[in-house]
Amino acid sequence: MKRDTGKNKEITDKWRLQTKLVRGGTYRSEIGETSESMFMTSGYAYDCAEDAAARFEGEQDGYTYSRLRNPTCAMFEDKMAMIEGAEAARSTSTGMAAMTQAMLSIVKAGDHVVSSKTLFGSCRVFIETILANFGVTSTLVDGADKEAWKNAFQKNTTAVFLESPANPTLDVVDIEFVCNIAHENGALVVVDNVFATPLLQKPIQMGADIVIYSSTKHIDGQGRCLGGCILTSEEILEEKVLPLIRHTGPNLSPFNAWVMLKGMETMDLRIDKMCSNAEKVAHRLRELDCFSSVNYPGFSDFKQRDLVEKQMSAGGSLVTVFVPEGREQAFKFLNALEVTDISNNIGDAKSLMTHPASTTHKSVEESARLEMGITDSMLRLSVGLEHADDLIEDFARAAKIAGL
Repeated sequence: MKRDTGKNKEITDKWRLQTKLVRGGTYRSEIGETSESMFMTSGYAYDCAEDAAARFEGEQDGYTYSRLRNPTCAMFEDKMAMIEGAEAARSTSTGMAAMTQAMLSIVKAGDHVVSSKTLFGSCRVFIETILANFGVTSTLVDGADKEAWKNAFQKNTTAVFLESPANPTLDVVDIEFVCNIAHENGALVVVDNVFATPLLQKPIQMGADIVIYSSTKHIDGQGRCLGGCILTSEEILEEKVLPLIRHTGPNLSPFNAWVMLKGMETMDLRIDKMCSNAEKVAHRLRELDCFSSVNYPGFSDFKQRDLVEKQMSAGGSLVTVFVPEGREQAFKFLNALEVTDISNNIGDAKSLMTHPASTTHKSVEESARLEMGITDSMLRLSVGLEHADDLIEDFARAAKIAGL
């Protein structure tokens, strides 16, 4: 098995985004296949016992066991690192596996974590509850409050976690500012970049130490399988992340890695269309004048517009709306939809809508949900690749049925 000419860094550094998405990270066997090969194997054979010992010692290149690394997963990891602009990457079975492995690799009992308050439900439970079970304390702050960030650090703060834009409120955090404050206090910063994707935002360029993804979302982009990815420096990967992954085994399957590789070939086309659809849909939803609020980072009057323009190249594919009368009316609206599916996933080619308070953030205490702004009136929309006018007509009809 050999790497093709695309692996020559002098060549790949000159490539533009679309070329990297199609050709980056490719390995080829002696057969010369054009599509990446799927190596569905748990282990690898050696010519002699000395070779096996040398590989485990790190003295010989090659694979030893697919819990440690697999060629198909390696292709996905290399392509992700190339797109992100990171030195190294390691894939995981899910996005939450990426989040937990990243955090657990840089904290220990007695440490303190600072995080933004508005997080995906499972991320917030992990920061507040699961880490606490292992002796790690946390302070959660309003992500837009710079003074709160400054005041949250303690002598034992070792890690910072944030989402930007946040799930599901779309709140944006000044990543560069937080990274600077964290590094002044000796802490590492982990950024969940799922909503922005590596195509719209580059946290590592803003100082982030680790970036994580649920590749289940826009990276696969077609709702087919689960996956995650951790991107960081070679030093952090080797010294902190890999020792944990090697001995806990949260690995991505080769089949799922292959699906992700296929998804990445069209990622730029999909995300560009999703963003343009989302902007059009968001404006038309506002024009319906029946929702209490329509929120989209691409709006010129978005509350953090200057920061969006500083950090992101587009507004993304997520929109939130608030119905006037709460949960019952929100459910009526969802149930009346004919085109958009009721689903708690995002980043799919199909448009999906969910009621966060009863789905993605159900595990979060009601008081915490309300603190984040997640009321029973909120609906989160992930805009897909359908014709925007079909989506708009669907929402207008559902709004009438729901009595908006």
